[in-house]
Amino acid sequence: MGVHVKSEIGTLKRVMLHRPGRELEQLVPGELERLLFDDIPYLKTARQEHDQFAELLRRNHIEVLYLEDLMAETLKLNEHLKEKFIEEFICDSGNNAYLNKKVLKKYLMSIADEKTLVEKTMEGIFFDEIASEGKNPLVDMVRNHKRFLTDPIPNLYFTRDPFAIIGNGVSIHKMYSGTRRRETIYGKYIMEHHPDFAGTVNQYYKRNDLFSIEGGDILNLSNRVLAIGISQRTTPEAIELLAKRIFADEYSEVETILALDIPNIRAYMHLDTVLTQVDYDKFTVYPGILGSLRIYEICKGDKEETLNVSELEQSLAVILATHLGLDKITLIHCGGKNGIASEREQWNDGSNTLAIAPGKVVVYDRNNITNQILREHGLEVLEIASSELSRGRGGPRCMSMPLVRGDI
Repeated sequence: MGVHVKSEIGTLKRVMLHRPGRELEQLVPGELERLLFDDIPYLKTARQEHDQFAELLRRNHIEVLYLEDLMAETLKLNEHLKEKFIEEFICDSGNNAYLNKKVLKKYLMSIADEKTLVEKTMEGIFFDEIASEGKNPLVDMVRNHKRFLTDPIPNLYFTRDPFAIIGNGVSIHKMYSGTRRRETIYGKYIMEHHPDFAGTVNQYYKRNDLFSIEGGDILNLSNRVLAIGISQRTTPEAIELLAKRIFADEYSEVETILALDIPNIRAYMHLDTVLTQVDYDKFTVYPGILGSLRIYEICKGDKEETLNVSELEQSLAVILATHLGLDKITLIHCGGKNGIASEREQWNDGSNTLAIAPGKVVVYDRNNITNQILREHGLEVLEIASSELSRGRGGPRCMSMPLVRGDI
């Protein structure tokens, strides 16, 4: 079946989500910053909100797949992968996991049910869940037995970031933060071995590449134009490497990559927290970035594996219109003209919309000012509850990984 995404607004047909799991219940105040959270979501309500999100997508004739199910199916259909997956997971889980790799591997190999195994790797493993070999007596005596041997992976419900579909290919990412790097293991195994994708999806970026890049920074503007944010989590080095590989693929239609250099701060961690497309000629934008935004155009160079790069001097609106072949586009300001509302609603992902068709978007209900402005611009706005999901600093676009969209 493969993948097919050549725009941000084409009718969404197939999407991958991750239903929040017990990994959220492993968050504690002292670990929040390291695990990239500002608060602790309440799992029961977070699941209810996420289920509402998934059901809304289904009601709009979108096939919803779950990361945990796809990974479990991959292991079930390829029994020889279980040991390899566990070894790779342990290798990426830090020094304590590696120090205890023998007993940790035995523990994980003993989990017969594939989905239970996958969910266990996601939720984290305590030291006292495995038997000590007695090789580290000082460590065994002084460690806190509530301490994690492998950390939980609480950011997983933001499936947009670990990889990105670009045309008929995929970019599997080197995540910026160590706490998120294991997330890409699942995407790698699914894309390489699940029967829906194996052998049909070209990989433009690999999880062991050197420089960080994340899916929230990648926007498919059209079949020929890609936008990528230079952000807190995506480096220019990664963009150059990705560009060279895309341009080298004879089946890729992408001719131009726009690199948008946004402020390197947590509030704007990805491009899609400040800019998303909602219709053929409309984008939501956080106005706070417009004064400092620098935009670069990247095209294939005259020689193999070279790039032509130039800085564009026009405004964001003019650049987007030009590259989309339009006379003009409309930038819809998050929060409108109210500066306080703009900052508050951007923080709560008012600019992080998920278009499921041209002019039809899914948004958080809490951003009432921005949502009303979207309606005034003629958009169909579908709201979902967000009291707990929003605590993870990501909106509907962050929580969804489109696998197949219709062409526009």
